[in-house]
Amino acid sequence: MQIKTRLTLLFTSLIAALLLAFVLTVYFTSSETREDEYFKRLKQQGATKANLFFDTKVLPEVLQLIYKKAPNALYQEEVAIYDSSFNLLYHDAVELDKVKETRGMIDSIIALKQIQFYIKNMQVVGFMYEHNNNHYIVTSASVDGYGLAKLANLRNTLLIAFLVSIVVIFFVGKFLSKKALQPVSTMVDKVKKITATNLDLRIDEGNRKDEIAALAITFNEMLNRLENSFDAQKHFVSNISHELRTPLTAMLAEMQLTIQKDRSSSEYKQSIEHIISDTQKLIRLSSSLLDLAKANYDQTEIAFKEMRLDEILLDASNEVVHNQPGYKINVAFEKEIEDDSFISVQGNEYLLKVAFVNLMENGCKFSKNKQSNVSISYDEQNIILSFSDNGIGISQNELQHIFKPFFRGKNKKFADGNGIGLFLTHKIITLHKGDIIIKSVENVGTTFKIIIPHS
Repeated sequence: MQIKTRLTLLFTSLIAALLLAFVLTVYFTSSETREDEYFKRLKQQGATKANLFFDTKVLPEVLQLIYKKAPNALYQEEVAIYDSSFNLLYHDAVELDKVKETRGMIDSIIALKQIQFYIKNMQVVGFMYEHNNNHYIVTSASVDGYGLAKLANLRNTLLIAFLVSIVVIFFVGKFLSKKALQPVSTMVDKVKKITATNLDLRIDEGNRKDEIAALAITFNEMLNRLENSFDAQKHFVSNISHELRTPLTAMLAEMQLTIQKDRSSSEYKQSIEHIISDTQKLIRLSSSLLDLAKANYDQTEIAFKEMRLDEILLDASNEVVHNQPGYKINVAFEKEIEDDSFISVQGNEYLLKVAFVNLMENGCKFSKNKQSNVSISYDEQNIILSFSDNGIGISQNELQHIFKPFFRGKNKKFADGNGIGLFLTHKIITLHKGDIIIKSVENVGTTFKIIIPHS
């Protein structure tokens, strides 16, 4: 069921319930008021006839004749007067006797002073009447034909008005829901036109104040992120293609030149060494891409546990020295570790090790002495790591681009690389809710400062 239909039915149901409550309240209040007023009228008529009978000494025959000749005799109140011994003193129409009083009824009136009840649709009131210190029982009964007819007319009017109102409310609700959801319909039509080839399209944000506008703004923000992601992906794929094509082309060219004619063993060896070098570049690139893929996982899919950063630093240092025997890593502890929690974090050991290895290798790679200095410290909230070198440094113009994927500055002439390492490192540190700060001076050196909250 469409939201417009649900809103229409909900709106109609709510208003119908309120109208029904109003209609029932009006009807039953009117019914109760009519009933009370007619009981009072019956008592008044009974008291009037008792006064005529006892005080003015009007003959019973005259009172009975007045009753029979009344213009609305069908609904004329029938009055009967009894003494306390259940002797009938007067009756408007003994032959009709609508009430048919009994001894038990008379006793109830004497005990309660007044009773009122129904006989079918006829209302009856019985009450005590006092005259010259004598007590009498008066009953008065009739059908409130005029009042019931008015009540029936009111009921029919309310019912018709209720049904007509429901129909009107339904169409009004349908119009209002359509009007209210028109921006959503427009939004849906616009969204249908947005594809991967035209992610630059945006939906109208309206007045930027109501909930529909908030939805449009949120959707446009999502489109901005998607567009940026698609652009980054295209750029990423383009750079990967270039990085892969360069060593593959060199390998192919080397092999084609090698088989064109017979060569000496030293020449074959030299060609194989070139191919091995290009193959190693491909392996390093593949490893970097795999690490990057792991760092781009949803955080909920990455295993995190509590671990000591100093142990990961030492493992990373040993790995760098093992892979590159000419490199030297100096690890220094600036503070004495009094508690393991001071240098422990919730993190992923593999990814943190990858980040530290990248920073250590970079420090060694771009330094003439092939050396990286690492220090570890902490405060009340964070663990502070520093990776510094005395290398060629990075220009101020290039610092703002240093964490972009595949970016390589003018230092690419100094050492090989693929431009993924620092981007990957930044990704990993961010994943661990940390910050990375870089300071560099050309021909002096570079320092990477990493701040990670401890457990």
